[in-house]
Amino acid sequence: MELKNASALENFRMAMDAVWSHRFRSGLTMLGIVIGITTVVSVASLLAGLRQGVVDFFTELGPDNIFIFRTSGDPSRGGANREERLRRPLRVDYVEPLRIATASTVETMGMNLFIPPVQGGRPLIAKVPGIETDDFSIVGSEASILMSSARKLHDGRLYTEAEARRGEKVAVIGAVLADVLFPGGDAVGKAAIFGGAEYRIIGVFEKAKGGFFGENGADKQVLIPFRTARLRYPGNDDRIMIIARAYPGLRNQAFDEIEWMMRRLRKLKPEDKNDFNLSTPDSIIEQFDKITGIIWMVSLALSGLGLLVGGIGVMNIMLVSVTERTREIGIRKAIGARRGDVVSQFLMEAMTLTGLGGVVGIAFSLTVVFIIGALVPSLKGPTPAWALLAGFGASVAIGLFFGVWPAVKAAGLDPVEALRYE
Repeated sequence: MELKNASALENFRMAMDAVWSHRFRSGLTMLGIVIGITTVVSVASLLAGLRQGVVDFFTELGPDNIFIFRTSGDPSRGGANREERLRRPLRVDYVEPLRIATASTVETMGMNLFIPPVQGGRPLIAKVPGIETDDFSIVGSEASILMSSARKLHDGRLYTEAEARRGEKVAVIGAVLADVLFPGGDAVGKAAIFGGAEYRIIGVFEKAKGGFFGENGADKQVLIPFRTARLRYPGNDDRIMIIARAYPGLRNQAFDEIEWMMRRLRKLKPEDKNDFNLSTPDSIIEQFDKITGIIWMVSLALSGLGLLVGGIGVMNIMLVSVTERTREIGIRKAIGARRGDVVSQFLMEAMTLTGLGGVVGIAFSLTVVFIIGALVPSLKGPTPAWALLAGFGASVAIGLFFGVWPAVKAAGLDPVEALRYE
């Protein structure tokens, strides 16, 4: 065992000497490996950060929520494809029958109304004296939904059921919007104009956790009473979303009950497909995983191309090395080196070359991920250990695979002929 370890260490030392003696050539050869490993590890890290952001987003909203909307698209943007956008809107009078049908499984049920960001051809503007922005959104939300949310307030309070019923012009705003409009941090109690109407700000949320692709739209939202939103922006019932919060452990049962009642309310026949969309945090995360899966496959293809180029480069440089060191190989075999010793030596050199490329690629990818995380904190996430291990393992495996032919060729040299080689 000690002899084998000593032989392995000696091969590694010789491999490092060979790499170092041809530094420039070795660096160029490793470039493809570095690019491939950097792509894999960077994409894996960023996707892990993105996914964690989505999970945190729905954890804060509530994992037991069920969202009912007429399309499968983003309600704040009006929906998905054209066929879905032609569906009938949800009606306000659906809520009471749904409450009755799900009384044993649903804790809270209410409505949100997502106001289009452009009204009459002009974008909605949020402004206070000296400051204005169009980077925000207005959502009309029932008090019951607001009060059952897990989101925490930074300052102030939520509007009450009485204020919501009266349709008062009160608002609770997101942390980022509050910082934009009130840099001094004194938003509560102040008046602001949102979409041409003046509202009294009664609360500011803490900065939201998680989000989609690095940002959380809730931080730029203005939440006003549902009744106020309908009175202020009539004709937008196609953007009504019904939100049901199931009792813990009863979400699946509540989902089935809501689907059954919605089909009755929509007067659908047994053979008709649903003309509404039901989703849960799990199903939305699953859709997100499908999207990121495509990104992951593309990144694997790109990194595979880089590794292939790197592997071919390693094989070429090792073949050149065999030719350059023919006399050395002849001397080693003449003094007793076995075929396996020569094969081990050249395989070790190939794996050392690609392994170093893998280490450089991992270091570079960690740097890239760190910089992106510093610039966009919402994308920051832990680099998966499996990505690091897989990246390094793949780089060494490339060296092993593409180093076989040069190693076999070196081991097959005739020592007499090799000693004569000049």
